[in-house]
Amino acid sequence: MQLENRVAAVSGGTAGIGRAIAEAFLKEGARVAIMARNAEKGAKVIEEIGAGDKLIFVQGDATNQADVEGFIDQTVSTFGGIDILVNNAGGAGGDLQPAVLLTDDEFDFCMKVNVYSTFWATRRALKTMLENKWGRIINISSIEGKHGKAVFTAYTAAKHAINGITKSVAREVGTEGITVNSICPGIIITDVVKDNGPATAEAMGLTFDEMIDSFCADSAIKRPNTVEEVAAVTLLLTSDAGAGITGQQISVDGGTAQY
Repeated sequence: MQLENRVAAVSGGTAGIGRAIAEAFLKEGARVAIMARNAEKGAKVIEEIGAGDKLIFVQGDATNQADVEGFIDQTVSTFGGIDILVNNAGGAGGDLQPAVLLTDDEFDFCMKVNVYSTFWATRRALKTMLENKWGRIINISSIEGKHGKAVFTAYTAAKHAINGITKSVAREVGTEGITVNSICPGIIITDVVKDNGPATAEAMGLTFDEMIDSFCADSAIKRPNTVEEVAAVTLLLTSDAGAGITGQQISVDGGTAQY
């Protein structure tokens, strides 16, 4: 129960990495707020997890500033504060393609759902964390935030920007009891990857299975990572044992980006 009496907010918390993190936090005693766009799915997740009044769902769109800031505000008003923020909402969108074909709207969407949502939530949560002199911010980035891949121009730019936010904010609040880190997962077969993966693979000139195999072949473990592996690192960063880790981009990618 290392997170007993802590309050956590997890965006994109109804599926994949976000849900795994939310469930891990609940098991360690935290009260948790999750945000996602689909209210029906949110209600179903609340029912499935069965955590009673320790878990709330807030409907919101990560590309909308009012929704993102409202999510933080509702977390604070419901639970009396916010100690942990996981900026997990993000993605590449469904239209990955070469830069020469990338539209302004597609690029802008990728910036909003990844970078702006991270910035808006971080800025809002820090007001409470700075008052309490304690906080943990974890930004879910990607191995594409460390290197690049063809047809991932907007996504790669966004994840590099998230890592930049992480480094700078960590320097600003390091003496205030607040740590800021990003986690850079490799390929994980989530529902989003299953839904959007075929179009991405086509843009890369591959089948879906070939694309997954290519990602795995580039790693040391030769398999996809799991959401539970990402959640485990998140728990370390939010615990007392992680107090000395800040400003880092921690890869959970099976050894794909070895730095």
